[in-house]
Amino acid sequence: MRRPEIQVTEGSQSTGQSRWLALIILCTGFLMIVVDATIVNVALPSIQKDLGFTQTGLAWIVNAYLIAFAGLLLLSGRLGDLIGRKRIFLIGLAIFTGASLLCGLSFGQPMLIGARFLQGIGGAVSSAVILGMIVTMFPEPADRARAMGIFAFIASAGASVGLLAGGLLTQAVSWHWIFFVNLPIGVATAALASRFIESDLALGLGEGADLLGALLVTAALMLGVYAIVESNTFGLASLRTLTLGGVALVLLVAFIARQAAIRNPILPLRLFRSRTLSISNLVQGLMVVGMFGVFFMGSLYLQRVLHFGPMAIGLAFLPVAVTMGGLSADGTARLIMRFGSERVLLAGGVLGGLALILLVRTPQNSDYLRDLLLPMVLMGIGGGLAFPSLAMLAMADVAPEDSGLASGLLNTTAQVGGALGLAMLATVSTSHTSSLLAAGQTTLGAALSSGYHLAWAVGAAFVLVALALSTTLLAGKKSPAMQEARDEMDASA
Repeated sequence: MRRPEIQVTEGSQSTGQSRWLALIILCTGFLMIVVDATIVNVALPSIQKDLGFTQTGLAWIVNAYLIAFAGLLLLSGRLGDLIGRKRIFLIGLAIFTGASLLCGLSFGQPMLIGARFLQGIGGAVSSAVILGMIVTMFPEPADRARAMGIFAFIASAGASVGLLAGGLLTQAVSWHWIFFVNLPIGVATAALASRFIESDLALGLGEGADLLGALLVTAALMLGVYAIVESNTFGLASLRTLTLGGVALVLLVAFIARQAAIRNPILPLRLFRSRTLSISNLVQGLMVVGMFGVFFMGSLYLQRVLHFGPMAIGLAFLPVAVTMGGLSADGTARLIMRFGSERVLLAGGVLGGLALILLVRTPQNSDYLRDLLLPMVLMGIGGGLAFPSLAMLAMADVAPEDSGLASGLLNTTAQVGGALGLAMLATVSTSHTSSLLAAGQTTLGAALSSGYHLAWAVGAAFVLVALALSTTLLAGKKSPAMQEARDEMDASA
């Protein structure tokens, strides 16, 4: 069996400067996806007003993307291992860029939601293989930690660009232009990737083309996320939600049974023999539930309760992106090499949970500098510490031929957690607000504020559970390779 290896041009320097250039190209592709996500959050109130979305319907702008993204990540990661990660990366870029054009041209709710679904497909296909390519290019723990830090920094920088550009474009022109910004990034990234990243060695479709398994897991994930999302309208205990969820569970069980029975599964169950990989994915899913909801619920809180405009909303979230990006540039990598991924993860979880607890305690008529700035900074620091550490832990024991799949699995966990968490938090917030208004004992602003605060409290609970799980199952585990790299760093210092 051949193991896929990413090689780049620039003569014989495939292990020198050229792999760092390849890293920047890959990160730029991911930058486009991150910019899109943060831009959309800032523009949600304007889109709602222009196209007449209800608050439940508005969530579909995010959820349509997440359903496609979460459902296709595993398949995309495995296809990268089988037919070449560069090829999959470029296909994803093309789909995402074309779908962005359709989003920008949208003039009605169905068109925008459909185009967002296509964006989710493109985002899944391209991003599923990025971590796998980075792991293959940087096998040494010290270089890998720095590469992961650069990856996280560019993602955070993209969040900053998205927040500011989203507010500026929405307020100065229109929300349509928040999607058009993806076009030059996508075209330029595809051109650079074609030039500077050589085709990698692929295992071949005969080594694991489990099409039935791919259909089962994709259908299970999409249907499961759809069931939770629709529970906003029909209720978690409704016959519709329980039926869809039951079918999704049956499909998932059938998928697992098939993976255990066939020779070349799309998701080899042996991956879960790694306790670190399994627990890292579980912790990531729980943390994303709490942290992802901050942006969606926070945007609506700032617009509907504090009456911020689009540009002000973008600036309000800027401390999250700036602090996360500042740490990811080099600080988190150095902390990981010094103290280990486990301890850095614990520190990030503590700060992220504290940020959510502080948000829960903010008054209805909050003052940004007094009540919201500190939670935003703490959230950025917590995310900047936690998520690179989780990526390092999850990929540490993965064999090169499975790195694309493990990358897709980690992204799937994040996206499914984000989709389920968003649906859950939106349901909790809307139900609580409706109950208060039906009782007739409060104003609209107070009812909305109370709903958002309750959603943040639920998010904080998820982060605290993730923190407890990290403390119990991850703390104290040290990779010999990581320890050796830390010793080398100490010696060089």
